[in-house]
Amino acid sequence: MLNKTPLNQMHHASGARMVDFGGWEMPLHYGSQVEEHHAVRRDAGMFDVSHMLSVDVAGADAQSFLRRLLANNIDKLQVPGKALYTCMLTDKGGVVDDLIVYFLSPNQYRLVVNASTADKDLAWMRDHSAGFQVSITPRRDLAMIAVQGPNARQKVWRAIPHAQTATELLKPFFAAPWDDAPAKAPAASIDYLMARTGYTGEDGFEITLPAAAAPGLWQRLAEAGVAPAGLGARDTLRLEAGMNLYGNDMDESVSPLDAGLASTIDLASPRDFIGRMPLLVGAKREFLGLLLTDRGVLRAHQAVRTAHGEGEITSGGFSPTLNRSIAFARLPRSNAPGEEVEVNVRDKWLKAKTVKLPFVRHGKTLVQV
Repeated sequence: MLNKTPLNQMHHASGARMVDFGGWEMPLHYGSQVEEHHAVRRDAGMFDVSHMLSVDVAGADAQSFLRRLLANNIDKLQVPGKALYTCMLTDKGGVVDDLIVYFLSPNQYRLVVNASTADKDLAWMRDHSAGFQVSITPRRDLAMIAVQGPNARQKVWRAIPHAQTATELLKPFFAAPWDDAPAKAPAASIDYLMARTGYTGEDGFEITLPAAAAPGLWQRLAEAGVAPAGLGARDTLRLEAGMNLYGNDMDESVSPLDAGLASTIDLASPRDFIGRMPLLVGAKREFLGLLLTDRGVLRAHQAVRTAHGEGEITSGGFSPTLNRSIAFARLPRSNAPGEEVEVNVRDKWLKAKTVKLPFVRHGKTLVQV
């Protein structure tokens, strides 16, 4: 039996093609994946991301615990609402999961983890919480809707005008409770949270709210002109934006340094986080984008042949914005942007060039096609 989000009936009523995604029944598209992709790049689209799990970490030792648990430095979070993208690592330096952590108060943080790793993540957190005065609370009572695109924020405010005051001045990678939240509730009771974050390379909000309230907000957003979008468009958007997907681009066998995630690691601070020591040797592979110059489609696990040795594609597909096939690849360290390589596509070696990620950000093409 597949898990279902609070918006499951809305997806069926809209004629979505539903698929199994990590044990959840989720919409792949609502008719045209490409049109949904373009809606986000050009206007505004919304995604049901309620399968992802919010986890509240609270207590006197919350900060100390997260200093140890996370590879990025939690001390960077000094202002309530500030967010940080980071990884949890194994003792050998592999990626348990990538996640976003929000600072709500000195003793209260919220982590948002991937759906496919949620149970593993919770077990990992609890296994490493011994000796710390913390509570770790999964919030399956909450839903999350991501609204993304150049017109996303304006359309969110059209749908929920009372949220504009709390979020109009919100900077990227910050979050704030919005007006439906109880005015004097303690941080642990924050059920309504709006974050200026996303997984598309466009501006917008990721909106957390009680599960029972999600269908009503979805309907109001649709009435405000926000197009529903499914997993298919979410994948092509994140690929263009150079954003990793857990299980494709990294996992417990891959160092974040070999997955283009060096910015999520803080080796400069003296703290001893889990997985730190194996990272001190540095990256062993180069993580670059590929732009196919021949006709074909790049896919994960295809072999890449370069002048410096062999590599492999980790994620690939067709880019609606570039009208080309693109990919991420893990290559020998000697490789750099601007080189010609070959990719084995159905037993044919097709030409591609290496590029610096991302391909597209905020609607602008960043690579030469």
